[in-house]
Amino acid sequence: MEQRRYRAASIQPAMNFARTVGALLMGVGLVTGCSKKAAPAGPPPPMPVTVVEVKPTAVPITGEWVGTLDGYVNAQIQPQANGYLIKQDYREGAQVAKGQVLFEIDPRPFQAALDQAAGQLAQAKGQVGQAQAQLGLAVINVNRDTPLAKAHAIAQSQLDNDTQQKAQAEAAVTSAQASVAAAEAAVENAKLNLGFTQVRSLITGVAGQATTQVGNLVNTQSVLTAVSQLDPIKAYFSISDSEYLALTQRARKNHGDLLKDASTLPLTLTLSNGEVFPQKGHIVYIDRQMNAQTGAIRIAAAFPNPGNVLRPGQFGRVKADTEIRRDALLIPQVAVQEFQGLHQVYLAGSDGKAHVATVQLNTQVGTDWLVDSGVSSGALVITDNLQKLRDGAPVSPHQAPATAASAEAANSPAGR
Repeated sequence: MEQRRYRAASIQPAMNFARTVGALLMGVGLVTGCSKKAAPAGPPPPMPVTVVEVKPTAVPITGEWVGTLDGYVNAQIQPQANGYLIKQDYREGAQVAKGQVLFEIDPRPFQAALDQAAGQLAQAKGQVGQAQAQLGLAVINVNRDTPLAKAHAIAQSQLDNDTQQKAQAEAAVTSAQASVAAAEAAVENAKLNLGFTQVRSLITGVAGQATTQVGNLVNTQSVLTAVSQLDPIKAYFSISDSEYLALTQRARKNHGDLLKDASTLPLTLTLSNGEVFPQKGHIVYIDRQMNAQTGAIRIAAAFPNPGNVLRPGQFGRVKADTEIRRDALLIPQVAVQEFQGLHQVYLAGSDGKAHVATVQLNTQVGTDWLVDSGVSSGALVITDNLQKLRDGAPVSPHQAPATAASAEAANSPAGR
């Protein structure tokens, strides 16, 4: 028992000593760790960014509008005679020529009317012959009795009677000739009505679907089909009041005429599938008035349409270079960020830091934005690492390589 107590008493100081040493070591470790955290950190390295230098250039301003295609000339085919439709002479959707017969109406009533008019004409001509014979006899009597009356061989009253008969014969001839003219007009009218039984196309174009079938009774109010001239084809689109006024002001500034200048402006048509139509168009006319409900004015353009590829009712986007903006400033679209309704870009400053600039955008030009304010010529616009940047952050800028599109734009007439 005494030995156990002696051992316990001897172990206790050793344990206390070990605990003290451990606590000292932990304290030293904590002090060392705290001293490492408190060591000041160095500045972060500049962030590498790609920049594009803003340079003034000549930029064509392009307008784009939604257009609706329609035939250059659209003709509704209606008969000029009443009757039963007995034949359709064209294939629906086919090209027809001017004067080609499209439908036929029963001609028998009109043929009968022509025969009757021809008979009346023959009768009138017979009356003319009879009247001319009577006039000839009256002339003979007057010529014979005139010297006899002067010689008092016959009574003067007989010569007066002959003269009166001559005048009546002349009037009869004139009346008969008028009857002949009326009968001839009736014959011509009957021929026209008979010809109207063949319904013809008045223009060359593509004929549509027949709206009336063979066997139906038609009249002059019936619409049988429609024919549209498709080469060239029209595209109707509308521009706003402000666009129209801007075009007018530019035309006046250049001492030109708006319609004359617009007719020489080449137009591009982009189809609904995104394909650009290969033929260039031009403006045909500008409507006489502004639409009060939409605040826009209607414009008609014409596009060559070989092979009748385009059809009425199709939609497309009509584009035109409405202006050449000199000394315009462009910035890449990828460099623009929107924040609370404002458009902002990062500029690499001469102090080696990024700076935020608020820009006023105008319109898109290819992959760039045309800017009205916010940047100046020679500014370096940052195009990448935008999410990592902050105003005043150090940056290491390097120029972006020139793209093929940029080189082409620089070498274009507008760019020069």
